[in-house]
Amino acid sequence: MARLLSKSCFRRGGAAGSPFCTLLRAYSTGSTDTEYLQRSSIPTMYFQEDLPRLPIPKLEDSIKRYLNAQTPLLDAEQFRKTEQLAKSFQNGIGKQLHEELVLQDKQNEHTSYVYGYWLHRYLCARDPIVLNFNPFMSFTPDPWPEYNNQLIRSTNMIVSAMRFLKTIRAGYLEPKILHLNPDKRDTQGFNKCIRFVPNLLPGYPAHMANAYPLDMSQYFRFFNSTRLPKLNRDELVTDENGKHLLVLRNGNFYLFDVIDKDGKIVKASEIQAHLQYILMDATPAPKFPLGYLTSEERNTWAVLRQKLLENGNEEALKKVDSAVFCLCLDDFPIKDDIHLSHNMLHGSGMNRWYDKSFSIIMTQDGTAAVNFEHSWGDGMTIIRFQNEVFRDSTQKPAISPHNVPAKVDSSQAVQKLVFHLDDSLKSAISTAKKKFDAAVSSFTIVPMEYRRGGKEFLKTQKLCPDSVAQLSFQMAFFRQYGQTRTTHEACSTAAFKHGRTETIRSASVYTKKCTEAFVRNLSQHSMAELRSMLQECSKYHKQLIQEASMGQGYDRHLYAMKCLRESNGLTLPEFYQDPAYDQINYNVISTTTLTSPAIHLLGFAPPVADGFGISYSMHNDSIVFNIGAYTDRDVGQFVQCVHESLEDIFKVIEEKSVKIKKRAVI
Repeated sequence: MARLLSKSCFRRGGAAGSPFCTLLRAYSTGSTDTEYLQRSSIPTMYFQEDLPRLPIPKLEDSIKRYLNAQTPLLDAEQFRKTEQLAKSFQNGIGKQLHEELVLQDKQNEHTSYVYGYWLHRYLCARDPIVLNFNPFMSFTPDPWPEYNNQLIRSTNMIVSAMRFLKTIRAGYLEPKILHLNPDKRDTQGFNKCIRFVPNLLPGYPAHMANAYPLDMSQYFRFFNSTRLPKLNRDELVTDENGKHLLVLRNGNFYLFDVIDKDGKIVKASEIQAHLQYILMDATPAPKFPLGYLTSEERNTWAVLRQKLLENGNEEALKKVDSAVFCLCLDDFPIKDDIHLSHNMLHGSGMNRWYDKSFSIIMTQDGTAAVNFEHSWGDGMTIIRFQNEVFRDSTQKPAISPHNVPAKVDSSQAVQKLVFHLDDSLKSAISTAKKKFDAAVSSFTIVPMEYRRGGKEFLKTQKLCPDSVAQLSFQMAFFRQYGQTRTTHEACSTAAFKHGRTETIRSASVYTKKCTEAFVRNLSQHSMAELRSMLQECSKYHKQLIQEASMGQGYDRHLYAMKCLRESNGLTLPEFYQDPAYDQINYNVISTTTLTSPAIHLLGFAPPVADGFGISYSMHNDSIVFNIGAYTDRDVGQFVQCVHESLEDIFKVIEEKSVKIKKRAVI
């Protein structure tokens, strides 16, 4: 019935925001629960205690995988030296370190062997978090055009975000489960059956059904959280007592409650009224916008924050830190995807507070994105939030374009924060702005959509779609620079307790061989040989994905042993002092992939000055890329090289496909 009504709506020429269509949107949801997104039959944390722990790989396996990753990067003499150091490490001090790590892991069964070290790595990093760590993920536009309005969409997303918050804290959010059997994916039968399994063993029957519950621990750092700058090591703080939203507009800070005294979500019409009040506020931008300080080097920011506290700003900063999240309202529309990427990744610096666990950025035309601080969590957590908020705000919008804001006194409900700044702080803000402007002016990001084919076509050709994307990066870099360099692909290990990520080293002997064949010696190889090389790349890449996702990569294992040695104040073994070890951890090509109907574009800056930061989404019929680089690299040429590489790959694949179709016709 909902589908028929929807078609009728468009046949009548009804506007998306008309009362009829608004009623349709509410009707199609089948739910009247305004406080929660869902009420899962399985509690949110039902599987958490039973999640398997991240395994520590065998030392000999990690060394073997490490050497495999080094092979395409080193010449024969360099590899011989690195292999000798690796074998010596494996048979000597490495064995001792591995045993110490295993013992330490047994004494900390509440977490993973690398979790503490990985969090420490983030929090101890002293580089500014903007560009260096914070990524962005933009929302797909609301399918109903009249809802793509800054006030309307902000209100709806705030309400949906609060529903998400309440659903988590009530334990009603459905646990995230990876279903490997498509026929049984997310079935009500599975959920009903699993409820009757004893609490001590829920994971076992789930695995028997090819269903793998994922770690949910990151969600409790999602709201009311911030990263506090401290000397040498920052601190994550969460204050669940905060009931207010932080809103930034034109560099000014505003607060208003989104949870009332009874723990309920404030009425949508009142939230709408408060946002309208903020949007109509004619207060000019402050001469010294405080947000720039969060873009500073972390030790510098730590010292300046202490000065802010000493200048009587403790209460104001506490309210910023404890806010449920930050909403950044930008007073301009988005021009194109390049403008979108720059604005959502870094913006002007004036209208941001990069330390918050996450911010929703909303421009004048209703373009929305999440920019998030990375130390507390990963993309898998953010994408769940965005999926739920997008679905809820578009299918069950709290307000429509025809709603009138509540008649409330927003001047009393909305608090504007005032910060006390002395001359030294004003000077520090000016300095931070200059540094910020210099950093972002040296950064370029270019999106590209490849439309010749996507994951569905590649699957029909029995090729791993991700391997094709990764191969295109290898080929592109080789076209442009004539080299194979270190490549990093992030892989989630959320199937394990407190799992975060493992590294896939997608540059391999197979991609190097294939790259050289396509770029240098194309005429010397038959189509059959080229197809065989593509298959080899695909097969090996699938193996790397499986190893990484199952906690059998080498990167985190070797890193944890290095951290263990350093924590004991001892000199690092020669293995870790090998230039090849530093080189493989200097990620010139840094990549990540996420795909969702709720996500339009994602992006991040490269972790090194002469690198490329590549985000990509594999869609059914296309591949979307967003590639960033600093002035040390020509990102425009690299994007063109990626396109050319994909063209060459698809020519080979399609030639095989055409032959198969001809044989089928005959």
